[in-house]
Amino acid sequence: MKNSVILHRAYLLFGANLGDRQGNILKALQYIGGRNIIEEISSFFETRPAGYQDQPWFINLACRIETDMDPPVLNRFVKSIELLMGRDDNGKGLPRPIDIDVLFYEDAFPLGDGFNKTYPGLDERAYAIAPLAEIASGIIPPGYTRSVGEIAKEMDMSGIRRVENSLRLKLERDIQQENPKVPASLSRVGVTGLKRILRIENSGKVSLFYAEMDLFAWLGPDQAGVHMSRFSDVLEDLVEEITLEASPNIETLAGRLARMISLTQPGGRSEVVIRAKFPLKKITPISGKKVEELYTFIGISACAGERQRTAVGVEVEGMTVCPCAQEMIRSYSRKLLLGDGFSEEETDRILGLVPLASHNQRGRGTLLVGGARPLKAEHLVHILEASMSSETYELLKRPDELFVVNKAHKNPMFTEDVVREVLRNLLDMYPDLDDNTFVLVRQENFESIHQHNAFAERSGTLRAIRSEIEQGAPSVEDVSLHEWLKGNTAR
Repeated sequence: MKNSVILHRAYLLFGANLGDRQGNILKALQYIGGRNIIEEISSFFETRPAGYQDQPWFINLACRIETDMDPPVLNRFVKSIELLMGRDDNGKGLPRPIDIDVLFYEDAFPLGDGFNKTYPGLDERAYAIAPLAEIASGIIPPGYTRSVGEIAKEMDMSGIRRVENSLRLKLERDIQQENPKVPASLSRVGVTGLKRILRIENSGKVSLFYAEMDLFAWLGPDQAGVHMSRFSDVLEDLVEEITLEASPNIETLAGRLARMISLTQPGGRSEVVIRAKFPLKKITPISGKKVEELYTFIGISACAGERQRTAVGVEVEGMTVCPCAQEMIRSYSRKLLLGDGFSEEETDRILGLVPLASHNQRGRGTLLVGGARPLKAEHLVHILEASMSSETYELLKRPDELFVVNKAHKNPMFTEDVVREVLRNLLDMYPDLDDNTFVLVRQENFESIHQHNAFAERSGTLRAIRSEIEQGAPSVEDVSLHEWLKGNTAR
């Protein structure tokens, strides 16, 4: 049996005073990360050179790593990085693009090369103690009786100053706050495709899910641009909470993000869209095999002042069969049967018994519901699947395939049929939904014999949809998702 890898915690000091000093240190950190886990890094500090004074000032940085290397191996590793990055002063104290020293291991290993357990004279090297105190203030270096923080308090730190990353330029003016050349407001401005891992608590079980987020704000006609960094700041402020504290669902998280964005952006309006992949258990129809299918759950929230609207939705793939092509096959088969001597009665009986061919396609349905009553996304999945010619499965045995194909061909549906069926099924399943509930149903079929896709959509309030279905008269209402989110309908 192999021995398990033993990990150690070590502290390193980086220095550079040639070329792009900060860039060199960041490059060295990348190399260090190729073999070790970088746990924490300090700020950059500019320091007066020690020893040989006639040279540029240094930039220093300290970092804490987790490593499986013992000190001699780690020393050889960091020296190889120095050579790789062009250091050739042979340790004579001359200007150099990079300098990396192993300061000490927390588990007090001798550093080798004649060094004791801590880099010699550490408590006399302010250029090392200043950055080290940021990440190891309470740590007592091996061989010392005082912590790094205590040593720092007693040291002369003149000639040492914390510096910002050189890439963080101080702008003479904030261009985003200036008036644009064309004074027109923009409905949505922001960032899309932010990727995160979310913790969602479902029925008492906490699970991790991959999600993509789109964050938007309204932009007034008197502002050139939004503060893009604030979108990330809002998200990052919640990252720890998102990671450590589970949310009940993605629409709740979308609502929290929308609220925070509206408070940080000048326009005071925001919209957040979260799409996450969720697994649901299914059982194949004939073989009874348990399978796990991935569905896209959607949470959308918009905020403007004290008003906030949130919708929950799902995206589901299923199967549809073309009724038109099937009817042509029926007519053609009828002609063949009658021409072969079968009677009208026999022909109708045969056509009623035998499944009739047609072209089929994979369809993608979307259902979004917004309103005061919260609905479970997993329930919406079943409504969508029940509204297509047939549901689909990732894994099917042959009897299951026969069931799915036969079911679909007995239930041919146009793209438009699916949207209407979803609306009817939603009303049947939730007859008590408020009239002001917003619904969006979208179906896109990926055609198998055409070069295009078929598309259908309906959005609006249940007041209008109910009226149409019950009375058969068209509604004058035509409300899009974005109009509803903005509050352009009665609640």
